[in-house]
Amino acid sequence: MGSKHLLLLKSTLTPVTHTHTHAAYFSSTSKSQLFSTHRKNITFSTSSPKPISPFHRLTSGLSYYPHAAMPVPRPVSGVVLEVPEQQVIDLEQLTILKQKLEDIGIDGAACKPGQYNGLVCPSCKGGDSEEKSLSLYITEDGAAAMWTCFRAKCGWRGTTRAFADVKSTYAKMNRITKVKQPFREITEESLELEPLCNELLAYFAERMISGETLRRNFVMQKRSGNQIAIAFTYQRNGELVSCKYRDITKKFWQESNTEKIFYGLDDIKGASDIIIVEGEMDKLAMEEAGFKNCVSVPDGAPPKVSNKELPSTEEDTKYQYLWNCKEYIEKVSRIILATDGDPPGQALAEELARRLGRERCWRVKWPKKNDAESFKDANEVLMYMGPAALREVIENAELYPIKGLFNFKDYFQEIDQYYHQTLGYELGVSTGWRALNELYNVVPGELTIVTGVPNSGKSEWIDALLCNLNRSVGWKFALCSMENKVREHARKLLEKRIRKPFFDVRYGESVERMNVEELEQGKRWLSDTFSLIRCENDCLPSINWVLELARYAVLRHGVNGLVIDPYNELDHQRPPSQTETEYVSQMLTKIKRFAQHHSCHVWFVAHPRQLHNWVGSPPNLYDISGSAHFINKCDNGIVIHRNRDPEAGPVDLVQVCVRKVRNKVIGTIGDGYLSYNRVTGEYMDLDP
Repeated sequence: MGSKHLLLLKSTLTPVTHTHTHAAYFSSTSKSQLFSTHRKNITFSTSSPKPISPFHRLTSGLSYYPHAAMPVPRPVSGVVLEVPEQQVIDLEQLTILKQKLEDIGIDGAACKPGQYNGLVCPSCKGGDSEEKSLSLYITEDGAAAMWTCFRAKCGWRGTTRAFADVKSTYAKMNRITKVKQPFREITEESLELEPLCNELLAYFAERMISGETLRRNFVMQKRSGNQIAIAFTYQRNGELVSCKYRDITKKFWQESNTEKIFYGLDDIKGASDIIIVEGEMDKLAMEEAGFKNCVSVPDGAPPKVSNKELPSTEEDTKYQYLWNCKEYIEKVSRIILATDGDPPGQALAEELARRLGRERCWRVKWPKKNDAESFKDANEVLMYMGPAALREVIENAELYPIKGLFNFKDYFQEIDQYYHQTLGYELGVSTGWRALNELYNVVPGELTIVTGVPNSGKSEWIDALLCNLNRSVGWKFALCSMENKVREHARKLLEKRIRKPFFDVRYGESVERMNVEELEQGKRWLSDTFSLIRCENDCLPSINWVLELARYAVLRHGVNGLVIDPYNELDHQRPPSQTETEYVSQMLTKIKRFAQHHSCHVWFVAHPRQLHNWVGSPPNLYDISGSAHFINKCDNGIVIHRNRDPEAGPVDLVQVCVRKVRNKVIGTIGDGYLSYNRVTGEYMDLDP
């Protein structure tokens, strides 16, 4: 039996006047209340009832009406509303009335007298979805108008006449103080609920829901003329609190002026573990899988997660059911959020977790339906995979993520890639010098501090290292080198790349100079390999400015390394209450986060403080001007030192002192020696 056959039962075809039962009370003097029934699809009777058509007779013996032809039954309290006689419209007063509406933000230009109109509310703007939640009614004679916003978080309403003042809650906007009306007391008898008929039992059976589960959860039916809707009864302590209906088109509505609570609330009384689902059918499906400690939210899911702060309990109207059931859930230690797998369902899970506490929430992962999609909810899993599969989904629920709190299993895939060396550069990239292979290798995402006394070749050594890395693995770099003019820095890099001097005078007169063709090739290499971060005005660049531009270089040009040279050329303004030590610590933390987040190696050049009684030996990292944090917070610390005493050895001998290596995989503390070629600026391994 197809599902579309199930919710409308065959009945005697007699003329029907829709005088549905509903809790709302309408008096003849309260037009604003009367007009609000427009949203409940009440049919106004103006003459003798007429038969409803067209209808369809099914082979199953059931009859149903197309949704467009047949209004959805809505529970309304035995009231027949009569439309007054046709009235003459006074165009002058209608024009004045519409101007009044426009003055308070209601666009009623296209609205006709005697009709309800859906508009965007000027108070709440329709919320995030910009829905047309304002119902505006202009009387038949064009003399008066009344309106109500049906968004729960707004509720703006009011009336006005063409020749009277506007009376509304507009001035209060969203700060409306609503007078709480006592909830209705309802019973199965007052709602005229009935046990489920055989056709509806068959409908639930198709969805793998048994009659026993339906009876235990007090699922009933509501008859209205020749239509029948499913009635999900909301109970607390065995008493009927509210009722929600579902028709053939999967449209839902609820009894008005009743308290919002969880569906199945009594099933979680005293439970330490509970499950929250998005719909009543999912609650019933969970019971078929053996989980009675399950409840469903009454109002479905929001379109997306709100970007606003959590409202107070009193103002949290959309999720008031949580606070109405507070005594049932406040002592629960584990809450499994088994909402739908679509975006609204995930938004609902997040909104619930925000209110219930992420620390006690778990979430489910619905199994795959095929390569492209997953099952949507609990009832789908039950129907297509059976109760055992649904049990497995719940038993394998995962901890709900908390920002900043993780488990090692969240990184198992990355750990496996690290072990099998499939991430790239797990053991570091060689510097290109044999003397440093065991001491220092370059790993993406780390910070290397480089220091040394003035004129020891710190910047030259870094430039040579960048050339080696580009030659071996094709890395690109961003250069923030404040001590170098662009043309001079280009000369140094080109000499190392082409291995010929830029000029043929003084330092390069004894060697062939690079020719024009080599220069052009070198210029293309510079353009492809390096991005320059430079402050072209008189201001000193701040570390935040440098890192922001470096981020752009990573995203735009794919750079793998950043050079900041030197520390003392940056703007170091800090609050009067902050010490230099605190400032340096904060600055280095920012640099490290940038390096890790963008998988970009950072070389930071810092000069040592003035050395008293210096005898020519290499300084150490604690000699850096500013703070001991330079050595404490870096991943690698290197001192570049060049021999200046001819009696102590060759003056082109460069000592690379590796003084800190955090990751033992890529190196260790020790000294390596290189030979410096003053003509080309190259660093070379010594001849054994």
